[in-house]
Amino acid sequence: MASRQYSTISIDTTLASSINSSVTSMTVASGTGTTLMGGITLTTGDTFALAIDPDTSSEEIVYVTSVSSDTLTITRARAGTAGIAHNAGATVQHVFTGNDAQHFEDTVVIAVTTSGSQTITGAKTFSTAPVISTITNTGTLTLPTSTDTLVGKATTDTLTNKTLTSPNSNYATLKSPQEINTISATAATGTVNYDYKTQAVLYYTTNASGNFVVNVRGDASTTLASLMSTNNSVTVVFSVTNGATAYYNTAVQIDGTTTGVTTKWQGGTAPTAGNASSVDVYTYNITKLSGTPTYSVLASQTKFA
Repeated sequence: MASRQYSTISIDTTLASSINSSVTSMTVASGTGTTLMGGITLTTGDTFALAIDPDTSSEEIVYVTSVSSDTLTITRARAGTAGIAHNAGATVQHVFTGNDAQHFEDTVVIAVTTSGSQTITGAKTFSTAPVISTITNTGTLTLPTSTDTLVGKATTDTLTNKTLTSPNSNYATLKSPQEINTISATAATGTVNYDYKTQAVLYYTTNASGNFVVNVRGDASTTLASLMSTNNSVTVVFSVTNGATAYYNTAVQIDGTTTGVTTKWQGGTAPTAGNASSVDVYTYNITKLSGTPTYSVLASQTKFA
């Protein structure tokens, strides 16, 4: 893995020839390249910090990126220093800089063994996602910020502002749930598209202007069939406002077709008229019977006036 390299046995040397402020290689005194590197062999991406003219006004920090005998390929003007011309005989010294300290802080990896009990304190950053089978925590475990609290799998918790998409809830107890209504100043007529994904109740408040077909779908780009599993059912409600001339629901479609849809009406007879000057509430209980798909629809019309 590419990283900054350090040596405790590096030996100072000098420049064999002068360099200007921008060249990217330098040659040190004959035979001293190896001892300057202090046994370090650089691989691709590795760097090794040197100071040229250390502790003088001409000090420049450079990073060595490759070595060929006494010739070093370098990146100039590191650690806040400027590219400066240096004379032959200038001291060259391996150094640990402020940049090195920051580099260490930014890239340090905290190793945790893969078995046994481990105690991790303080804020830690993992370079890869840890897999943890059991956590014993006496404080608050926050992911990823101090405002997100981890919810326990087998504990009693309160979820706030959460959207659950297609959840499976066994024997759930609901306390005063609110249903999402779409209330629209629209007159029922033609084909009315009921988007199951966005509402539980659709309410048209303008007087109907013609008889209408109700088409239940997921939404404009999603089929109801794709949202329902076989043997599951959903219930939707369509409230229709009628004026002096009343109109009614003549057919029920699912995903734009009546094929495979068997509709049975409460009382055994489909409505043949609406109720004047009232609100007719149509309720449809839809059960998906097979993956073909086929559906059973139990429908009712109730007058409210």
